[in-house]
Amino acid sequence: MTERTFSIIKPDATQRNLTGAINAMIEAAGLRIVAQRRILMTKEQAEDFYDVHRERPFYGELVEFMTSAPVVVQVLEGPNAVVRYREVMGATNPADAAEGTIRKAHALSVGENSVHGSDSLENAKIEIAQFFDEGDIVG
Repeated sequence: MTERTFSIIKPDATQRNLTGAINAMIEAAGLRIVAQRRILMTKEQAEDFYDVHRERPFYGELVEFMTSAPVVVQVLEGPNAVVRYREVMGATNPADAAEGTIRKAHALSVGENSVHGSDSLENAKIEIAQFFDEGDIVG
């Protein structure tokens, strides 16, 4: 079943000019990039996006990190896109990530782990809507 998922290439990766390398890994995994935009996330956008973590001790640091440099927000499409992209991203901790995954290849640490991907179809729809209008997505 063709699905859509949401991806963010995070500041640690954009600052190291890894957008193209990460996009190549996404496409090699059979996912299509149907919308992409490079933005500087505002504090409000980051706070809203990570609202689920508001009570966690790392929340402020996370918001600060995500607004520290440009990010690339993306809509990915393909068969079982949510699960497939999570496989391609690899474990949150790059030390635990499998060979050939984005985080194994590019992440610096648990905090600077290069990419975000939706964890469910429901959250993918919500996250996509935070950054894209339907007209922005060219499938």
